[in-house]
Amino acid sequence: MSVERSGTATVPRALRGTAAVVFDTDGVVTDSARVHAAAWKTAFDSFLHARDPQGQPPFDMRDDYLRYVDGTSRLDGAAAFLRARGLHPSGTEIQAVAAHKEAVFTERLRAEGVDAYPGTVRLVRTLRSAGVPLAAASASRHAGELLERAGVRDLFDVLVDGAEAGRLALPGKPDPALFLEAARRLGVPVRLTAVVEDALAGVEAGRRGGFGLVVGVDRARTPDTRGALLKRGADLVVDDLGELLGEG
Repeated sequence: MSVERSGTATVPRALRGTAAVVFDTDGVVTDSARVHAAAWKTAFDSFLHARDPQGQPPFDMRDDYLRYVDGTSRLDGAAAFLRARGLHPSGTEIQAVAAHKEAVFTERLRAEGVDAYPGTVRLVRTLRSAGVPLAAASASRHAGELLERAGVRDLFDVLVDGAEAGRLALPGKPDPALFLEAARRLGVPVRLTAVVEDALAGVEAGRRGGFGLVVGVDRARTPDTRGALLKRGADLVVDDLGELLGEG
């Protein structure tokens, strides 16, 4: 894509008129969605096997992850997936599955670490050089740690993570509350703020919140996932954010 000038810095033409940008973290800034998906698979498969050893297929790390848990809180995601399987878990069972996922995720995060996507880092640095305020927003309580481990926490002016969402009693995506809080902290009107998301629930949240631009990131790179992001409200979809800088 072509770019236009803003002062002495270049900003992508796709983001013209945008005064601030809110980035989701998992799958957008950091390559941590795979760790989340693997942890969910461990927790869900264990529960499904215990509940119905023969009748339930295992958790699918792409389709089930994208459809039910990506971008949502742990409790909401656990409940959504199990109910979609025709199960009727109690509140205690939902909490147990979510806690199991949390323990596995934390263990793998400490053992493996995560990286930031190079295309995202280049875009973020370009926007910072243009003086565009930037926020990171995530339903994950690990968002700050993930950004620190990836070496990119200092690139964002504001971070609203799962801990803050809990403290403020913000509802989860697709409710736009998390993104609205991030925009509020940046001090920029929502209509002049862009949201960048890879999750269907997050894209829908950006559209519901009235954000001026919603950018979908399709890491799966399939026609189905691209179409789903557009259907939920993305104004444009890229495979990697480096595309906004004319790369690829």
